[in-house]
Amino acid sequence: MATHVVPPRGMRDFLPAQKRRRERVLSTIREAFAAHGFAEIETPVVEDVARLHSGLGGDNEKLTFRVMKRGITAEDLAEAADPIDLADLGLRFDLTVPLARFHSSNRASLPPVFRAVQIAPVWRAERPQKGRFRQFMQCDIDILGEAGIGAELELLTAAGDALGRLGLDGAFIRVNDRRVLFAVLDAASVPADKQDSALIAIDKLDKIGADGVTAELAEMGLDGARVMQIINELAAGSVPDGIDEDQLATVRELLEADCGVRIEFDPSLVRGMGYYTGAIYEIAHPDLPYSIGGGGRYDGMIGRFSGTDVPAAGISLGFERLVDLVELEDDGIETIGLIVDKRSSADALIKAKRALISEGKRVVIAKQTNNMKSVMAQIAEAGATHFAFVTPSTDASAIEVKPLD
Repeated sequence: MATHVVPPRGMRDFLPAQKRRRERVLSTIREAFAAHGFAEIETPVVEDVARLHSGLGGDNEKLTFRVMKRGITAEDLAEAADPIDLADLGLRFDLTVPLARFHSSNRASLPPVFRAVQIAPVWRAERPQKGRFRQFMQCDIDILGEAGIGAELELLTAAGDALGRLGLDGAFIRVNDRRVLFAVLDAASVPADKQDSALIAIDKLDKIGADGVTAELAEMGLDGARVMQIINELAAGSVPDGIDEDQLATVRELLEADCGVRIEFDPSLVRGMGYYTGAIYEIAHPDLPYSIGGGGRYDGMIGRFSGTDVPAAGISLGFERLVDLVELEDDGIETIGLIVDKRSSADALIKAKRALISEGKRVVIAKQTNNMKSVMAQIAEAGATHFAFVTPSTDASAIEVKPLD
């Protein structure tokens, strides 16, 4: 009996039609980001494990796939106090840590303000479940070296343009500021040593509701009702006691700007990464209960590698979540399915194929069988919109092409 062979858990194969769709979406995103002046870079899939565990990746650091040092023996494993210490490399779990290292390595060759695109797979050793994979694609844009709000406005505009080109006109961006969040906690008399835990509770608002957050904060000995009251007042457009108008300045500027995409203030937005230092944002869509992207300002990260503070901000599109949401129009290139008679020579097939390609067509090939319905389905699955037969008498200069019904 044949063994059912499948990819490793949490990883996937993509059939040709799926791959074509993914590449169309990726190409659209690339074109949008390039139009806004972002330059694509590439970094290795592995980084030094110490760098990946430098405290910059939050909980994702616990999910690193590690690579053992070369030459490790069974005896080395047996003698190691902790076998994990025998790893010196790890697969990247996101694209931000590699970007920070990249900038430090190549700063002398980069402009003072660098606009970067990274579109590449990342790996996380987490429990696979619906919509959550161990290998997945990330689409990031980042601006390094720009301290002003212009970086945020560029990022939101470029992301909004990409969403528009993908036909996701209903998508919008929720914004907040980490400084606003800490101001809320200060106004609610949350002590500094409990603020990180309080943010984790607030981040669960969409899952457990206001009552759940209030109760969880109360279990920490905090005034959860006061925290939620301040958040609700901010959401309603007022400035509660204990909040300084200046602390809302960045949010106000983002809301007043015309970025070509709807922007909403969400004072409960937290974003999980502890490295965010200012504005944070999350891309939402009315048809989905979860976000399809997000990011924020992370001014403290780059300096951890270079020793010199470099302001930074970025946003990432959640490719795996949005790819199935997108309905792109055909790319306009006519695809011909060449159906080859078994009596035809290879030379006749190549001449016919070259003639069509020279006219700007795309060509897929199938062998003629008695079951023509199956053959037509085969070329349609391969993307063909038209078909033609190649027989021993076919004239490559006069191929009869017909639409595929």
